[in-house]
Amino acid sequence: MKTYETLKDKVVLISGAGRGIGRALAMGFSEEGACVACLARTASEIDKTAEEIRSAGGRAVSIPCDVTNLQSMEDACKLAAEAFGGIDIIIVNAGVNNVREKVGEDDPELWRNTIDVNLIGAYYSIRACIPYLKERGAGKIITIGSGRGRRGDATGSSYSCSKSALWMLVRVLAEELREYDITVNELIPGPVVTDMNKKFVKDNLDTLFTDGIEWVKEPEDIVPLAVFMATLPKKGPTAQSFSLTRREI
Repeated sequence: MKTYETLKDKVVLISGAGRGIGRALAMGFSEEGACVACLARTASEIDKTAEEIRSAGGRAVSIPCDVTNLQSMEDACKLAAEAFGGIDIIIVNAGVNNVREKVGEDDPELWRNTIDVNLIGAYYSIRACIPYLKERGAGKIITIGSGRGRRGDATGSSYSCSKSALWMLVRVLAEELREYDITVNELIPGPVVTDMNKKFVKDNLDTLFTDGIEWVKEPEDIVPLAVFMATLPKKGPTAQSFSLTRREI
């Protein structure tokens, strides 16, 4: 009996698709037959991602937008739905980690910006997508979370707070959208070598990158778990956290 869904012809919207994890997800989902809407602020980056997908025979559009602006996200979702006939999956990937100092030694504006992108941006992205998912009669929302949203590491309070709040948003939305067969789950990658984290790796600031405990991943290593989550049955898990870490979250 068929259990898992196929991604062929599914429409997936991915924020932050111009680089790092988002770009890897866009390429990976396209290889599974999905139509990909690549979203980010930097048009040149998502244009390149979408063009690479199309050159490989896939289907993709690039839609410049700002996740911290609700109207921008509503316009982006509308354009994605018009391009492919709807939206089936949204992967909330766009995020920043601009503050690496203790409270009192940090920049308040950068602290707030982290919350705006990682939490408010996620809320706007999901809110804008919900009507299109409901139209499909089912759907999947996957947020990119972090183990730092579960533990109180010194420095980086804005990032930890934003990811902790995002995890609660996942759980609340899962209950609100249960009747529509829209599942809402979190994917925790663990340490990944991206532009945001390369400074950590280079400077050995985080022992998780250096003491052999963790699996330090490339962005492409995240794709199999994301695909698995996206192909689970519509009556499958919701309000769950899926982790690639090698430690207790």
